[in-house]
Amino acid sequence: MGYGEEYLVNPAMQSARATGFTLVELVVTMVLIGILAAIAVPQLTGTQVYDQLGFTDRTLSLLQYAQKTAIAERRQVCVTFSATGATLTFSSAFSPPACDTNVVGPGGENPYAVAATGLAAYAPAPANFTFNALGQASAGQTITFAGVGLVRTITVEQDTGYVHYN
Repeated sequence: MGYGEEYLVNPAMQSARATGFTLVELVVTMVLIGILAAIAVPQLTGTQVYDQLGFTDRTLSLLQYAQKTAIAERRQVCVTFSATGATLTFSSAFSPPACDTNVVGPGGENPYAVAATGLAAYAPAPANFTFNALGQASAGQTITFAGVGLVRTITVEQDTGYVHYN
């Protein structure tokens, strides 16, 4: 062996060392994955609040659409509630004002309705009411929503038909 040759490494051994991970690298990677899983998974699986927010927003939109449809069609529009949703119908004739035709929604939904998702619901189910041809509500309403950790209410003003969050 010549001078300095003892420090040379066999080329076959050099390529074997270049592949794979050290134990430290594997442990650090697993710790980082564990931290990300502990933080991210609860954020991705807790959708109840988002379901409730979406349901309240869809209900608000439905009610505003009902009032505007009553004015545009110059007909009575009926809002019918269940514990977990609402549907719109309108009167096909000027008189007598009986709601007998489905309201077609802005996206072509027939009938235009909203339905709760997840644990969202009305608390309690609101009373049915109508909007007249002037957009006025037959009765003032305060609609409360049940769900997890979030309390929201929608108010329908009787004289003007104005629909808004409280």
